[in-house]
Amino acid sequence: MAVKLSSLTLSSRIPKWVPLIASMSSISCANRIQAVPEIDQTKTPPNDNEFEPKFQFLRNRLMPDDLIRVLDTTHDLNSAIKVFKWASRQKRFRHTADTYFRVILKLGMGGKIEDTEAFCSEMVREKCPGGEETLIALISSFVKHRRLSEAIRVLVIMTSNGYKFSIIEFNGLLGALVRERRDFREILLVYKEIVKAGIVPNVDTLNYLIEALFELNWIDLALDQYRRMSKKGCSPNSKTFDILISGLIARNLVEKSVVVLGEMIELECEADLSFYTSVIPLFCSVHQVEEGMMLFGRMRASKLVPDLLIYRVLIQCLSESLWLDDAINLLEEMIGCGLTPEDDVFVYIVKGFCKLGKFNEAEFFLKDKCVFGTDPHNALLEGYCTAGDFHGAKVFLEKIFDRNIIDNFSWNILVRWLCENAWTSKAFELLSRMIVSSFTPDSATYSALVIGNCKLSKCKDGLELFHQVCSKNWVLDSASYAELVETLCQMERIQEAAEVFCYMSSNRCALKSSSLDMLMKGICVTGKVDEAIRLLVLAYYSGTSCTNASYKAIMLGLSKLGKDSDILVVLSKMLVEGCTLDVEAYCILVQSMCALSRTEDIARFFNLMVSEGLVPDSETVATLLSCLTKHSQLHTILTAIGKLASDGEILNSSMYNLLIIGLLKEGYKSEACRLLDLMLEKGWVPDASTHGLLIGSVVSEVPHKEAVEYENSCMQDKIGNILAEGLRET
Repeated sequence: MAVKLSSLTLSSRIPKWVPLIASMSSISCANRIQAVPEIDQTKTPPNDNEFEPKFQFLRNRLMPDDLIRVLDTTHDLNSAIKVFKWASRQKRFRHTADTYFRVILKLGMGGKIEDTEAFCSEMVREKCPGGEETLIALISSFVKHRRLSEAIRVLVIMTSNGYKFSIIEFNGLLGALVRERRDFREILLVYKEIVKAGIVPNVDTLNYLIEALFELNWIDLALDQYRRMSKKGCSPNSKTFDILISGLIARNLVEKSVVVLGEMIELECEADLSFYTSVIPLFCSVHQVEEGMMLFGRMRASKLVPDLLIYRVLIQCLSESLWLDDAINLLEEMIGCGLTPEDDVFVYIVKGFCKLGKFNEAEFFLKDKCVFGTDPHNALLEGYCTAGDFHGAKVFLEKIFDRNIIDNFSWNILVRWLCENAWTSKAFELLSRMIVSSFTPDSATYSALVIGNCKLSKCKDGLELFHQVCSKNWVLDSASYAELVETLCQMERIQEAAEVFCYMSSNRCALKSSSLDMLMKGICVTGKVDEAIRLLVLAYYSGTSCTNASYKAIMLGLSKLGKDSDILVVLSKMLVEGCTLDVEAYCILVQSMCALSRTEDIARFFNLMVSEGLVPDSETVATLLSCLTKHSQLHTILTAIGKLASDGEILNSSMYNLLIIGLLKEGYKSEACRLLDLMLEKGWVPDASTHGLLIGSVVSEVPHKEAVEYENSCMQDKIGNILAEGLRET
């Protein structure tokens, strides 16, 4: 019974390269390979000294087992082929399926795919007993050793010669191709061979196909195959729904994944442990708490035992959704099952209490559960500080200090909060107590103090702390790093800000993009554009993203230095980084191209800018009009000028005069007259030179026009007289 993959053969949904698979079809394989090709021994000549003893051995006792033993000890592939072919020529010897198996396997493992295919075809022609089982064994061996191209060749030979075997062998190869993420053409070829062999695909076959379609992001096709399973005599199983739900959630199609889950429940499909282990964390990761808990309930009803991961992700999801009673109940169930929660499980619940402002309940929870880890207690400290309750945080710090559930981070939480709120003096008092209590300040402590000094605009003290950080080979955290750079730039201490950036970037610490923009602008304003460009390299090294603002600062700096030709290099870098041009960047480019008299680039950038709906400033328009007029190229921006003239007020009367005169000189009279009409509609009067030029262009056309009008008038009078006379006669 042949099963057609109808939805996969629609030309509108399968790329054009699929028909190329015909070159790998069973017919072409059979026609192409008629005999074992001769090996070019000049490329890898066999070792004659190695050959003679083997030939001598086989002359005395040429039996299949002896030949196999010789083949196994022959490491050179060409030599193995020579031995095999020599045995074929012996009159009293006939190869068996085992000898073919050994030489084909050896060649396939060595990557000689054409020779592998050729010997398979020869074995089929020789009708060796056990040939079918041998080919199946070869496919299995090649799949096991990840020689999938060789396995496909063997499969095609089998199906083209009418061999029958179970879907299991097909699925083994198909699954390996999907796991290795091989070209979909190979996957489709194997599926077509299944159909050609008249073998009905089972649910595993279709699961592999659906998984491959998801890898290609052909979501609709994958869902179509799932919905057509019943027409192919299959019912989706636990693995099917695992593939579907995982694939949909991974592509942010959460609503569709919920629909598929509903269909699974409606079909009463029994899920296995691997399904729950895979899918529950996925639903929790996208905050689908109801689906996660529903699946957890079904899991327990199926007598399946949840592991630590499932409990952890569920408690996290419940806590983030503020379902704290359920989270605590699940925690107690987890402990009752003999599983020991890690500290992060308690952290999730504590953070949930803090979001609700239930600090006393959080503290009671930690005591009730006999939690002695520092992380959950630090989470409560952070909760107090986030809520602005410093007194509560300080009291709680005293409690955990007395219970010896405290570490450096505990102190740093309070120090950081005081510094961020510009209470640096209190922060130093707390720091003194920290040191007296035998806790050593670390990089986090220094980062907090840097922020505190920056908040008070104490750049000198902030820099001193930074230098101490450098002397210890530490780095600041990202927030204090950005704060220090921005504060230095605001205080116009650009060189010190650049030094901070260089040190941090050399340690691969990324700077916030807006902070880098401020630094780049400050450097370029001082005329040190070369240094700004050097910092771009460091930014790339550290993973700092450069925005339009940084590139614009460099482009503007180059323009002011008269290095307009270098701006296009910066533009290319900007476009490679995926930045888009805004109106300011376009204006810089246009003005720079005007300075270089590059009229084609002027027109290109100006037309692009206007087509994107951006309106240039009047200074840029005046500059480009002057340049293009000088080179008689105003006609190259006619469309953009027409859009600006009709949509905005950017063009003034002087610009209109310049455009009209220039276009007339370039031979674009109708366009000039159209601009004149627009100018008059705005109530502006052309200047004397524009008026004179326009009158001169019209006067030459008047005599001919007046003569035609006079001739027409005379003809009309003559016709009128004839009609009048005719009427009187009647």
